[in-house]
Amino acid sequence: MQRLKLAALGLLLASCSMAGAKAADSVYGKWKRPDGSVAMVSACGGKLCGHLVSGPQTGYEMFHGMGKTGPDKWQGNKMKNPSAPGFMTFNGTAVLKGNTLSVQGCAIGQSMCGHENWTRVK
Repeated sequence: MQRLKLAALGLLLASCSMAGAKAADSVYGKWKRPDGSVAMVSACGGKLCGHLVSGPQTGYEMFHGMGKTGPDKWQGNKMKNPSAPGFMTFNGTAVLKGNTLSVQGCAIGQSMCGHENWTRVK
């Protein structure tokens, strides 16, 4: 009986640690950009959205409606750059690798691209 309890406790602890690891790998949450501003990445209509929550352009929508195209990759065509004119949109890609979110926006196919690595805010 004691062994059964210990085995059950071991399974419970293992599942909790796996759930914690999964949560740490989630794309959702706050991310710090290279310029020091912070973006909040969240789900919107089953897709990925991101807007600035700190910095000089708080509230600015960085991307909207990116669809999941791989285990840790999202793509969409509604990405914006705070330093570009407001009417411009870009083809965007976001790739999650641990505590880094690589965000890239491209115009005119893949010929004109900008890229940032965002780090998770704890």
